Amino acid sequence: AMGNWLVNHWFSAAVLAAWLGINIFLFTYYFLFFDQDDRYFYTRAILGSALAWARASAKCLNFNSMLILLPVCRNLLSFLRGTCSCCRRTLRKQLDHNLTFHKLVAYALALLTAVHTIAHLFNLERYNQSQQATDGSLPAVLSKMHQQSNKWLNPIHSNETTVEYMAFTTIPGLTGVIITLALILMVTSSTEFIRRNYFEVFWYTHHLFLVYFAGLVIHGIAGLVRGQTEQSMVEVHPHRCAQYLTQRDENCTHDCCKDPEFGSIPAESWKWVLAPIILYVFERILRVWRAQQKVVVTKVVMHPARVLELHMQKKGFSMEVGQYIFVNCPAISPLEWHPFTLTSAPEEDFFSIHIRVAGDWTERLIDTFQSETPRIEVDGPFGTASEDVFQYEVAMLVGAGIGVTPFASILKSIWYRFQQGDQTLKTKKIYFYWLCRDTGAFAWFKDLLASLEQKMAESGKADFLTYRLFLTGWDTSIANNVALHFDTATDTVTGLRHKTIFGRPMWNTEFAAVAAAHPRSVVGVFLCGPGALAKSLQKSCHQHSSLDPRKVKFYFNKENF
Repeated sequence: AMGNWLVNHWFSAAVLAAWLGINIFLFTYYFLFFDQDDRYFYTRAILGSALAWARASAKCLNFNSMLILLPVCRNLLSFLRGTCSCCRRTLRKQLDHNLTFHKLVAYALALLTAVHTIAHLFNLERYNQSQQATDGSLPAVLSKMHQQSNKWLNPIHSNETTVEYMAFTTIPGLTGVIITLALILMVTSSTEFIRRNYFEVFWYTHHLFLVYFAGLVIHGIAGLVRGQTEQSMVEVHPHRCAQYLTQRDENCTHDCCKDPEFGSIPAESWKWVLAPIILYVFERILRVWRAQQKVVVTKVVMHPARVLELHMQKKGFSMEVGQYIFVNCPAISPLEWHPFTLTSAPEEDFFSIHIRVAGDWTERLIDTFQSETPRIEVDGPFGTASEDVFQYEVAMLVGAGIGVTPFASILKSIWYRFQQGDQTLKTKKIYFYWLCRDTGAFAWFKDLLASLEQKMAESGKADFLTYRLFLTGWDTSIANNVALHFDTATDTVTGLRHKTIFGRPMWNTEFAAVAAAHPRSVVGVFLCGPGALAKSLQKSCHQHSSLDPRKVKFYFNKENF
């Protein structure tokens, strides 16, 4: 299974290995540097190893802050995907892992922030103790140096100073507190539950990234952590002169009489994050420019179970199967953009989306459309894995609930290609699985499946599409209805020829059947649905793929947003 995973995800594995490797290298290199370099001999005399912990984690924080914006530059990724259309399928597919990588970097930032903060709390405590010490020890002597000149080493110059005072009155302290709070809020508000049910909370809280980057750039400016200057190292090297600092004669004659001088470590976070910030600014400008182009709503359909279907047209808009757009309705909120999968096919002269109630914004949008047609802005389309469906001879499509939307586009497109007798269609067989909790949600999709079924039967291709509808949450009234109409040719729940199955699919059985029917094929497995389902499908893909390169192989693809 591991071998199969590496074959399918070699690019992801390489990126992951490189990312981990660079993090480990940066941490180790700078930890040893600050733990052993002579310029920080005196700084370590006060702080001990907490200095190295703080500085090493700071380097890794800079590196990860540089990376965090790149995976969310969706226009940039779309462009890469486009230029990469001649690349192998596996490489293009890896670009869909952008959000997974974004989350991974975010978790690393959270962990490193904890290390950095704890190390600095130790540092502040030690600075404080050294400032208050009167025992004539090296840390005590070093801490009193600010009395003679501005070449201080200890940033705490008064016995009344507390750790809390430093945290809220100095630039590093205050920016540190602010960016840590911003990070905590961003991480906690981006859980799947909040994204799915309270998208607005996630959307607005995530814009604290502006505060995060502003704070990060300012954070090191004051230069509170200092080291000995190059000039001073030449004059009074600590190995030679440290011992004389604690036992100083009044009339000193040897070459260690001069006090060591200290300088700040220059702020450097801005060097790391400047390029990604410029890229991201370009990305946002491009989004604003694309959003300004006029969108005409040509048709509005209200389906049962409060699902709204919108047909739109926009000059120069060209889509591919399974792509998605971001939608904004200025009348509801000028700032909020929500992602929706396109349910139209590229062959149609309009593009469409289906919107169900999930949070305040969608509720207000559906209510608005019931009384008037507001102005709509659209950004996109953006590419995801479903475009690759036609590259496989056999495709297994799995949609859970509203996750069926990308497959509406795919099935429609196949239907048009059949009508036009398209010779480039590699697909020979499609297995379609839709898992749904209640019958209401089937309504809008039912018409599409019915017309598709009819068309395929007419063109003698009835066996091209095999589909199963799994009703995962059903009540007794449905059960009684099913018992009454058990021998009818069409289904009692959906009115379609293939029967609805009650309960969840047994994936092992389904995969085994597909593998048996297509022993030498490459099968693409496409999912738009929850993570738990992704795990079990991925597992089935590994289990049922043959190690023999001439035999059946399952490749897993997942929609990401």
